[in-house]
Amino acid sequence: MAELVVDPGTSVVVEGERHPQLYTVLSGWGFRYKILEDGRRQILNYLLPGDLIGLQGNIMLEMQHSVEALTKMTLCVFERERLMTLYQNHPTLAYDITWLAAREESMLDEHLLSVGRRSAMERAAYLLVFLYSRAVSSGMITRAGNQTLPLTQQHVADTLGLSLVHTNKTLRKLADSGLIRWLDRGCEIMDASGLYQAAQWRPPAESKRPFI
Repeated sequence: MAELVVDPGTSVVVEGERHPQLYTVLSGWGFRYKILEDGRRQILNYLLPGDLIGLQGNIMLEMQHSVEALTKMTLCVFERERLMTLYQNHPTLAYDITWLAAREESMLDEHLLSVGRRSAMERAAYLLVFLYSRAVSSGMITRAGNQTLPLTQQHVADTLGLSLVHTNKTLRKLADSGLIRWLDRGCEIMDASGLYQAAQWRPPAESKRPFI
C-alpha cells in the first residue's frame, strides 16, 4: 500500500479505462461522474474520507464512470489484483467493503428519488444537507466550526440535472430563506435543520461506518 496526493481537478480514474489500483479516500473531496457524447456531465455522487474508488473495475473490467478530485485529496493505493486475497484471508475487511458497496447503493437510490420526484427547491436542499450530513459523519466539517461545502454552482447543477440559471435561482431562494450562504469558496450551511425540513429528508439509521 502507498499514498497518493492529487490536486483539485485531477482525474483519478477515467471512464472506459482499466486501472490496476483501487483507492481509499484518506482526506479531501472528490466526485464520480459520467459525460454524454455532447459534453453534458452528470455528477453521480461525492467521495469523502473512507470511500472506495475503483471497486467497479473489478467486476466490469473497465471503469463505467470517471472520478475527479474536488479538493486536494490524499488516497491510499491498493493493487487491484490483491483484492481476492483480501476476501480470502481477511473476512472482516471483506465485510467492510461489502458494507461500503451497499451504502453506496442506498445513496444512489435516494439520489434517483431526488432527481425523479423532488422539486428543484427540494433537490437543492437535499443535496446540500446530504453532503453536510456526510461531511459531519466523516469529520470533514464540524457543527461548531467551518460548515462550508467546497462546491461551485456548476457542480450543484450537474448533480441535480438542472440548468445553471435554474440552479442559481433555486440556491438564491435557499439563501434568501437564511438556510445557506454562497461564498467564493463554496456553500456555507447556515441552518441545517431548516435544510432537512425543506428537503423532507433525514439520514437513515445505519451501523458504524467501517474505515478501510
